[in-house]
Amino acid sequence: MSIRIDRVVTRGGDRGQTSLGDGTRVDKSCTRIEAMGAVDEANATIGVLRLHVPPPSPDAACLARIQSLLFDIGGILCVPEQGPDDADNFRGGDAAVAFLEQATERLRVRQTPLRSFVLPAGSPGAAHAHLARTVARRAERQVVLLRKEEFVSPSVLRCLNRLSDYLFVLARHLNNDGQDDVPWQPGSRDA
Repeated sequence: MSIRIDRVVTRGGDRGQTSLGDGTRVDKSCTRIEAMGAVDEANATIGVLRLHVPPPSPDAACLARIQSLLFDIGGILCVPEQGPDDADNFRGGDAAVAFLEQATERLRVRQTPLRSFVLPAGSPGAAHAHLARTVARRAERQVVLLRKEEFVSPSVLRCLNRLSDYLFVLARHLNNDGQDDVPWQPGSRDA
């Protein structure tokens, strides 16, 4: 695939509209654009998370692959599908779900079982993984809203769901495989 971008400033969106991948003009506030934006935000937070994961690790490679996957999902969302009878335009969806499940399990087996909820804190890497997890969950919620209006490949939702699972387990991994997790302390309202 060859991509060439000659202009960034197009002025095409100056009136609050943008173009989808099929050329359709829509409001920038429409559900589809909100879903695409949330996926883009998740991708950006993972970019920041990558600053805290050393490049030679399997997790650095996994995060790079996830960023490309999220870009693919954004591309899928920018072209409306007609419905479940049409060819699913996320052909690699099942493989992506399997990849995320394997990456999650690779880390989870090394961790002690949870005995409490944990706070989104700990090491800088863990805190960023938790932030990326919450943004991925928001992207998932936005895609669920879009699915109520239009067809969305079921694999897209499964990927976003597995992504937040992976990011939670990665956060625990970056907290010394859960040993440095910050447990929730019930009753803090009395402090």
